[in-house]
Amino acid sequence: MSPASEKDAQRAANRIEPVLKRLWNQRKWDPKSVRSAMIALGYKEQRTGPKGEQLGGILEVRGMEPRFEGDHYVTHEGARIGLRVHKDACVTAFIQKTNYQVQANGPYLETGCFEPPFAH
Repeated sequence: MSPASEKDAQRAANRIEPVLKRLWNQRKWDPKSVRSAMIALGYKEQRTGPKGEQLGGILEVRGMEPRFEGDHYVTHEGARIGLRVHKDACVTAFIQKTNYQVQANGPYLETGCFEPPFAH
């Protein structure tokens, strides 16, 4: 990530963090509420065409990934955020019942702005 892209990504992370804090205090961590809050900040949802082509937008909000606990997979309540700031810079965030986190980072080769679900 270039220094200029890192600065822009950190600025976006700093903008998102208080919104996630507010949502967390309101106990609203479902993807729909999180998506609405991010759109209210002016971010546009990423759109993809029928052949996988990018049609615009930089925001993706998804549910939490399933995790293996005990002897089975569990999907906890919450939302994950991937915000593509530049080709080489993202903001990755999550919000769930126990906590929330926002960080500026570079994209992952396999999964873009989302951390790979199992191992990297």
